[in-house]
Amino acid sequence: MRVALFLTCVNDTLYPDTGRAVVRLLGRLGVDVDFPLAQTCCGQAHYNTGYRHETEPLARHYAEVFGEYDAIVTPSGSCAAMVRELYPRLGERARAEGRGKALADVLAPVVPKTYELTEFLVDVLGVTDVGAFYPHKVTYHPTCHGLRSLGLGDRPRRLLEAVRGLELVELPGADECCGFGGTFAVKNAGVSAAMGADKVRNAESTGAEVLCAADNSCLMHLGGTMSRAGSVVRPVHIAEILASTEEEPAR
Repeated sequence: MRVALFLTCVNDTLYPDTGRAVVRLLGRLGVDVDFPLAQTCCGQAHYNTGYRHETEPLARHYAEVFGEYDAIVTPSGSCAAMVRELYPRLGERARAEGRGKALADVLAPVVPKTYELTEFLVDVLGVTDVGAFYPHKVTYHPTCHGLRSLGLGDRPRRLLEAVRGLELVELPGADECCGFGGTFAVKNAGVSAAMGADKVRNAESTGAEVLCAADNSCLMHLGGTMSRAGSVVRPVHIAEILASTEEEPAR
């Protein structure tokens, strides 16, 4: 199996350790991971802001860069959802506008091969115990794209429950949005901040040391909220927890 890592813009710019954790984790499970240097943005920010036509070149480029791989793994539920849910819409809209099915044909091969990390581990590799060790009290926030668009269900929880030393505690209001939503946080800053504060209060009420999620964009939003509030809870991506071992512990 030829597997590629799609790191995403947010992780490449702000959270490269998450990408390193994915490579380390998959390598431990016997998967060789390529990192195509030509990869760029998937176009999610453009599409969600209303620039659909400007998204199309980015989607085409994604298909060109990753088309030869058997699986494309990303530590981002929102970017995986962009490819799986919205790339087909791009193709259909182009066809409806009388521009033929060329775009749909280009994008179709990469759509089913794009996986969020936890579904790749559980559904493709068939593992829930990845040999991780993380002696901390953790609560898990299921982000909107993972919960609603990808239907990740209990996959992340099953992976966390199998981590040695980890105490997993339930997050009140877990299925509620954290308030980030990309440009939503900019356009509706007050509402976004209030939603983030609610999520942080819920996390603090669990007594957890760590708030875990599968999307660093949401963790960035919540991490900023926690920092300003002086919270003792810290945000950690699930990839970094799953990559942690006694020999190479994550913080």
